[in-house]
Amino acid sequence: MAVMDITIHTTVLPHVDPDASVAFYRDTLGFEVRTDVGSGTMRWITLGPADQPDTSLLLAPPAVDPGITDDERRTIAEMMAKGTYGWILLATKDLDDTFERVQAGDAEVVQEPVDQPYGIRDCAFRDPAGNLVRIQELR
Repeated sequence: MAVMDITIHTTVLPHVDPDASVAFYRDTLGFEVRTDVGSGTMRWITLGPADQPDTSLLLAPPAVDPGITDDERRTIAEMMAKGTYGWILLATKDLDDTFERVQAGDAEVVQEPVDQPYGIRDCAFRDPAGNLVRIQELR
């Protein structure tokens, strides 16, 4: 069987306050803003690490698909409020330094750096929309 040539291009997280989300991902995590389209809360924003131009994070308004019911929209809003709807896993070479810098940016700390029983060392924060942002240390 031939190997397929597939890469991860974009992953999506919801936002409720696009300006706060941009500030978190740009100013706290150091991502560059690549596109910002729409207006008000109906904005679609792509960001990513400057040295990874082919990989992006898309911040998008939640539950705007016309196929989503009102009950589903309420469920999504409830899950976002609890921080159980969206999450992303990032990696860094220096977890302690990254943790200190993100914490200094007033991000909500969910978990300080810890050695997990399954072999990784990681920490966790919530972004302004409540999405879980886990950061693991590259070894």
